[in-house]
Amino acid sequence: MGRFEGWRAASLTVWVSALALLAAGCGGGVAEEEQLAACQTTTADGSVVVGSGAAGDPAAPEPSSGYRTGKTVVQTKSYMVVTANPLASKAGCEVLKNGGSAVDAAVAVQMVLGLVEPQSSGLGGGAFMLHYDAASKTVVSYDGRETAPAGATEDYLRWISSDTRTTPLPSARASGRSIGTPGAVRMLALAHDAHGKLPWAGLFQPGIDLATNGFKISGRMADAIAGAGANFQRDADAMAAYFNADGTPKALGTTFTLPAYADTLRAIAAGGADAFYTGPIAQDIVAEINATTGANGAALTPGATTLADLAGYQAKQRPAVCTTYRAHVVCGMGPPSSGGITVAQTLGILENFDLAQHRPTAIDIYGGKPTVLGVHLVAEANRLAYADRNKYIADTDFVALPGGSWDAMLAKPYLRSRADLISFNSSLGTAQPGNLGPVPLGTGVQPVEAGTTHMTIVDKWGNVVSMTTTVESGFGAWRMVRGFILNNQLTDFNAAPADGAGVPIANRVQPGKRPRSSMAPTLVFKQAADGSAGDLVMATGSPGGGNIIQYVAKTIIGVLDWGLDAQQATSMMNFGSSNGPTTGLGGEHPNLNTANSGNDDALVTGLRALGHTVSVVAQSSGTSTIVRTSRDNGLPAWAGGADPRREGLVLGDGY
Repeated sequence: MGRFEGWRAASLTVWVSALALLAAGCGGGVAEEEQLAACQTTTADGSVVVGSGAAGDPAAPEPSSGYRTGKTVVQTKSYMVVTANPLASKAGCEVLKNGGSAVDAAVAVQMVLGLVEPQSSGLGGGAFMLHYDAASKTVVSYDGRETAPAGATEDYLRWISSDTRTTPLPSARASGRSIGTPGAVRMLALAHDAHGKLPWAGLFQPGIDLATNGFKISGRMADAIAGAGANFQRDADAMAAYFNADGTPKALGTTFTLPAYADTLRAIAAGGADAFYTGPIAQDIVAEINATTGANGAALTPGATTLADLAGYQAKQRPAVCTTYRAHVVCGMGPPSSGGITVAQTLGILENFDLAQHRPTAIDIYGGKPTVLGVHLVAEANRLAYADRNKYIADTDFVALPGGSWDAMLAKPYLRSRADLISFNSSLGTAQPGNLGPVPLGTGVQPVEAGTTHMTIVDKWGNVVSMTTTVESGFGAWRMVRGFILNNQLTDFNAAPADGAGVPIANRVQPGKRPRSSMAPTLVFKQAADGSAGDLVMATGSPGGGNIIQYVAKTIIGVLDWGLDAQQATSMMNFGSSNGPTTGLGGEHPNLNTANSGNDDALVTGLRALGHTVSVVAQSSGTSTIVRTSRDNGLPAWAGGADPRREGLVLGDGY
């Protein structure tokens, strides 16, 4: 990373990059000699300040759609932020512009996302962060995953009590049992203490300003509010925030303010993370979790969370999962997330095949058309990796990995043996976990994960954050406290503590335990001559529940094996398998013909001929990717891609 030193003090007056063909439908570019301020985007008519409401503003609300066409790669000089919402990208970019670090920007981004994308993440949820320190060339991970309360039992999610063996009311998710002790705020404070450059308090101001002065509700937020209407009836605060006095949901384009959220941000800004985990905010969180009756009179099964659970919550700095892939070092998040290990296993299996010869055809700005064998090989590797994930990975503070570390699961000979199970002629269907020794664990029914958002950020010193953050399902547990949504993260545990044979399941509920996740923030480096990590190549990650692993692996393969740029790899068709006979192809993609159940598309029919059960249901990834590149003149640059399946935006100091 030493090459950054010559240009780390970039001028405050910078070239802005053309964001060709924005969602507003504008194309064209800006000549390099035209100097514009950083953190603006451009239209055919000139520069637009994000959030200004001017014509071409990418933050102007528009109906949500499955896939925004026309997005092309964005290049910047020294810093960049990619998030799933333009207002969040703007907040993070301004922090970077004002001398903040990548972690500083992440704090500001999260505070805005909790307001403008409350269905996906927020103060009441959790997060995983990978951080690269360019000066020391070190990668660390931060675990802000929610925890089960000390009073939880192994049957916490499936029975009201040992005497009342029925599902918590009105459902496990909507009961207090689903709400884990939030971890995002404590994790951000831990990372900021280590890597922040700007004062903590000032990073909350963009969120405070938006919550106070208002913003216009976007299409995705409007759809999420409308979809949550029946469940919000149990929560008076949520109804007051997101619904009109006549009971109708606040619609697309409505100016939205949330004074309670602004007050909460002010409290945390002034008092630090302790203001969230102790005192009045903590008291209200505990009261909500332990409520027994909803605002509409519905019975609620209370959780077991106490003030001691909140006060005792610890975010953790953990080692990253780093392994080699071809000529690169790939680092991901370790347990309690399964993302890092499962992405690494997928890549390690695929390392035994020449993927380059199965590159997509007809490469365009959307990543081209994946080939039958390209998808087949990746999906088969997914199956094998998910099979191991489902059996072996859980919170390692409670359940050890085979051999006591991830080394056995990532050993090259073991992954070669798994690759040998893949046939070019037929699909495995449902793969079985590998033999990693006498580990007495059952697999059980896999819980369905959902929700989440992702941000990828690089600052002018070359420090990088890849952070995935979540309240689990859309609007979490449908419960609001002081302007923020509480998660339903504990439903990521297996509800049953043992399988049909009575063998304990690794991902069962235990007091203080963190539920397994699929979140996979990822950093990729060139492999140095001594085998260590050299220069940073890319950073990526995505929301998408259990499919996150597939989205991240696809994006990495797109860049490293298929030579796609950051936007092409991000935009490329989603494909893969979570194990089982079904292989998914993202039906929202413009290069897939979903008519007639896909029977008129050669990719679909080719996979079916190999025994895949192909689904062409639309997939809602939200990948944010940054790739190290260079301009035609040889000067260094960052190239960014924001997923066209969401409202994401790339911002920075463009050329």
